[in-house]
Amino acid sequence: MRITGLLTDDAVLAELGSRIAARRVELQLTQAAVAEQAGIAKRTLERIEAGQTSQLLTLVRVLRVLDAASGLDSVIPESGPSPMDLLKRKGKVRQRASGRRAAQATGKPWRWDEEP
Repeated sequence: MRITGLLTDDAVLAELGSRIAARRVELQLTQAAVAEQAGIAKRTLERIEAGQTSQLLTLVRVLRVLDAASGLDSVIPESGPSPMDLLKRKGKVRQRASGRRAAQATGKPWRWDEEP
């Protein structure tokens, strides 16, 4: 089943749980082995695979053991500047503050031997 925005929260959890269980079986790992490597209780893994709620940290630990944590990067992609921001900044490079303002305020260039 595809996970879409049309599924209920319970349906999404059930699908994730079944995928985690399938991946565990594919790697020929027992629930006890995965739970031990993830540092969680076996019962917690059983609940995750049954589609019940769990803490996000627990899910990340389980995905690491199942070598599936890299897939989390595609869940919420890293955002960069919007195209409009890039257009607005085009040609404008951030610069350090210059001494022009001080010189313009007094009407003459600043020199080291002068006092403020």
